[in-house]
Amino acid sequence: MAEKHTYDTIMRDLRARKFYPVYILMGEEPYYIDQIADYIEENVLRPEEKDFNQTIVYGLETNSAQVVDICRRFPMMSDHQVVILKEAQNMRSWDRFDKYFEKPLASTILVICYRNKKLDSRKSFMKKAAGVGVVFDSPKKRERDLPKFIEGYVKDHHAAIEPKATQMMADFVGTDLSRLASEIDKVMISLSDDKIITPEIVENKIGISKDYNFFELRDAIVKKDLLKANRIVKYIDGNPKTVSLYSFLPPLFSFFQNLMIAHFSKDKSDRGVADALNLSSPWAAKDYVEALRKYNASKTMNIIKYIRKIDAKSKGIDNPSSTPGDLMKELIFYILH
Repeated sequence: MAEKHTYDTIMRDLRARKFYPVYILMGEEPYYIDQIADYIEENVLRPEEKDFNQTIVYGLETNSAQVVDICRRFPMMSDHQVVILKEAQNMRSWDRFDKYFEKPLASTILVICYRNKKLDSRKSFMKKAAGVGVVFDSPKKRERDLPKFIEGYVKDHHAAIEPKATQMMADFVGTDLSRLASEIDKVMISLSDDKIITPEIVENKIGISKDYNFFELRDAIVKKDLLKANRIVKYIDGNPKTVSLYSFLPPLFSFFQNLMIAHFSKDKSDRGVADALNLSSPWAAKDYVEALRKYNASKTMNIIKYIRKIDAKSKGIDNPSSTPGDLMKELIFYILH
């Protein structure tokens, strides 16, 4: 059975200069595809080797026969040549890879970047590629995975981030990992010697209000703090360019969806709920554990249905006149009563 390659194992091998003749990088999350391809492009060959031994082609402008012809060349004054096929999802012809993957040239490193889609693993050339090289599927991150990604990214850059700041960034940016990494980089440039990202720093550098964000709205919902929730909704209604109903609905839906999963967890401790939801730490489960005491399974399911109803109304379905602010007020009233 072919080895299952993850982003971490691929990067570990690359840093150790353990190379494969074929890398097929595909999937709905382009961030990891770009990270691997960029590392190979920047680090496999020395600068003086790249002119003759590194070729970058694009799927819309080439076909498998042309790519294979390049792959069969031998490197000049180097141990390897690197061939990177970008935007491979736009290439129509794949048939010539079938024969090449039976015995790829050991000195060639072929990187195929197939973004936002997946190749059919049942294809003959895919099975052969998996036998001689790396086939990597980069799935889209779920919202509940974002705090773990943020914490890991910050740690890799020798810094730390407070939990509230983590949640603020996750809620504000969403699941676009490239944008999320860019926003974290922007924040880290301004860090002082203690290298700790706080909510105040996030507020100042990215423009997310530390008082009027989903983290605070969720806190109000969990505690059933009607006054605080209404104050946040009023702010949302008055600042549609800063924050909106449309940015709050997805994480709100995700929270109650996770809460429903927590209801059916055998272990309802912080650790048990964190494990059930695959959260980064027991701290991240505290809101869910508290919400379990405030919202029973039946109410949770009804809230999920109501969020769907409000989402439909926000798109004009069965909604002749309600504004986004009206819909947000309606939803919060339903949740808290």
